[in-house]
Amino acid sequence: MIASAYIYDEITGKIIAELEAGRVPWVQPWGTTEAKAPLAMPKNAATGRQYSGINVLILWGAVIEHGFPAQSWLTFRQALGLGGNVRKGEHGTTVVYADRFTPEDEKRRARETGEEAAAIPFLKRFTVFNAAQCENLPADVAAVAPPPPPSLIEPRVGALIRATGVDFRIGGNRAFYAPGPDFVMVPSPQAYFEPINWHRTALHELGHNAEARIMPRGAGWLLKSQSFGDAVFGIMLNESRSRMQCLSEESCP
Repeated sequence: MIASAYIYDEITGKIIAELEAGRVPWVQPWGTTEAKAPLAMPKNAATGRQYSGINVLILWGAVIEHGFPAQSWLTFRQALGLGGNVRKGEHGTTVVYADRFTPEDEKRRARETGEEAAAIPFLKRFTVFNAAQCENLPADVAAVAPPPPPSLIEPRVGALIRATGVDFRIGGNRAFYAPGPDFVMVPSPQAYFEPINWHRTALHELGHNAEARIMPRGAGWLLKSQSFGDAVFGIMLNESRSRMQCLSEESCP
């Protein structure tokens, strides 16, 4: 149980560190600009089985942190079994396997007493490596996701952003609205696992800007409501209607 408690503490510590860094590893829809892995379920490249439970969060976090281009994972021995190897100097990611077993003595006691046998839970830890950390693997295992197309911003959303007049900046690995200097920052579209999530993030941060600039006092609850999108769109469109009209006219400067 001491070893199991240590593993739980280690995993919990990693998740807390992500939260303190401003990232929610199971929600954040972007990685780094180098990360091109789709936000799919991580799987074992040798067996084809999908990881489950806490391992999903651990492996998603590793993909985001290290910018891995694949969601496929292998143990050191599995890489060797496929004819490849882990690249020298690479560091693995710890995952866990939880199950229960019934000792023979307990089975015997249950038979003698007629009671139900008590199973004992156990937890094992394994080290796995992303397929991108290995070399000489078969082509179907080493395959990575293709890079996203260069033009990822939906034109109408781009026009809406320009029409608000907000100082909108693209870059870095964080999404936020800075109220002091009054600007919005979001990672580049190429950093997102799904293009739609760039648009969601961009409009979310624009909503914070709208709350600070044009919403009446006490209206911050709108940002937390399920009608967030409608509220923000309505406010921004109402403010920028004339500018949007200008964008649609060829005679505009």
